[in-house]
Amino acid sequence: MGLFDSFRAMLGISAESDATTKADPEDLFGMSTAYLTMEADLRFDSADEAALCFSSVDSTDFADTVDAVEDILTAGSEETGTEFSRHTDGHGYNWVVLADDDPEDLVTSVHFAADEFIERGYGSRLLAALFGFERDGDRAYWIYSFRRGAYYPFAPQGTSTRNQSLEFKLESVLDGELEIEGDESYWYPLWPSTPNGHPWD
Repeated sequence: MGLFDSFRAMLGISAESDATTKADPEDLFGMSTAYLTMEADLRFDSADEAALCFSSVDSTDFADTVDAVEDILTAGSEETGTEFSRHTDGHGYNWVVLADDDPEDLVTSVHFAADEFIERGYGSRLLAALFGFERDGDRAYWIYSFRRGAYYPFAPQGTSTRNQSLEFKLESVLDGELEIEGDESYWYPLWPSTPNGHPWD
């Protein structure tokens, strides 16, 4: 399943009808302690980047909402130093990418951005929040699905293979600390386009 197929699945009928939990942006703060556990128990460091993925709406009001999100992140960057950029990928999905060596600032910035979309009535356009980790050349991600209101681990190897044993290890260690998606069929892969890239690149 490719990146496009993954997003189609996230937006598809099955995901909509099977959604059992309404996404709560407060869930994102669970990553604050997860960063500590990932480092202490699994020796994974923060990749110093996180991202928010959303689909767009062709309307002036939605464009104004995106501008408001950027204004919030700009104001936040003056205080925290968190850098951000926004781009649209080849499949038409939009990414807000945040960079900061303080994981707490990454979590806060992703929450602010997501909360603004929700407050303005566009919570349904939010797809996923991704938090990156690195260890000895390996990469792993915790992905929060706004459709399911839950996290799941993703450990890509290259652009089309996943390290499932690592994903299950991450699940076992963080279970109870994060609200983890119990149905593994919803652990959608978000493949990077290059072997050493991030899904949001």
